[in-house]
Amino acid sequence: MKGEHSITLGHGSHTGCKRDHNEDTYDADATQRLWLVADGMGGHDHGEVASAIARNVINREVQQGRSLTEAIQRANVAIIEQSLRQGDNLPMGTTIAVLRLNGDEYEIAWVGDSRIYLHDDNGLQALSKDHSYVQELMDQQLIDAAQARAHPHRNVVTQALGVTASEDLNIATRSGKIPPGAKFLLCSDGLTEEINDEYIENILSKNLHPQELTDQLILAALEAGGSDNITVLVVAPDHSAPDSLENESKTE
Repeated sequence: MKGEHSITLGHGSHTGCKRDHNEDTYDADATQRLWLVADGMGGHDHGEVASAIARNVINREVQQGRSLTEAIQRANVAIIEQSLRQGDNLPMGTTIAVLRLNGDEYEIAWVGDSRIYLHDDNGLQALSKDHSYVQELMDQQLIDAAQARAHPHRNVVTQALGVTASEDLNIATRSGKIPPGAKFLLCSDGLTEEINDEYIENILSKNLHPQELTDQLILAALEAGGSDNITVLVVAPDHSAPDSLENESKTE
């Protein structure tokens, strides 16, 4: 497409060391220049169902011309409706983190604590901000970042698709210009639970293909304990390698 950056992509998902199945889902759509990570929750197969619904609905709705916000809203409704159809008292939900590139600009949207980072010549920047209990405590200056990482309720999210009513859903968005040397990282909290931003920055600063960076990030999280499912996407516009992006969709 004229005016679009060429893209190289790294992607991977791992069950981790302590879970028996993977409820994370991710998607990379070359035609729509759309990337997302969804971290399902709910136990049994509920989490992976919720994350897969989010992936499928968002991809479809964006393809039909709807905004990221509209697509995420429709995914929320679809997950709630599926829960009602199943008639199970055990709710299912998922976080969502979405990146879309359009020419020289990026836009992101998210709900929950799956994250989106930007790494460029100025270092690492968190583009998203967790919808979580510990983030609220940090916003109120009741705890600092170090205390948040060790907090017993650090995994409690305050917003999630499928468990937050549509009228209460807080879909956060952000957009901007793609800076030179940009690498976007989308990840589930299985990565950020185990390694901090400084460690992530050290890896992303390496002059390696995005797939090698992805593999190193997942390995680092596993070596640090791998307490949760780990999903990582590294999206590099105008990488030195030729455009090699293919459509990818994965539920482990």
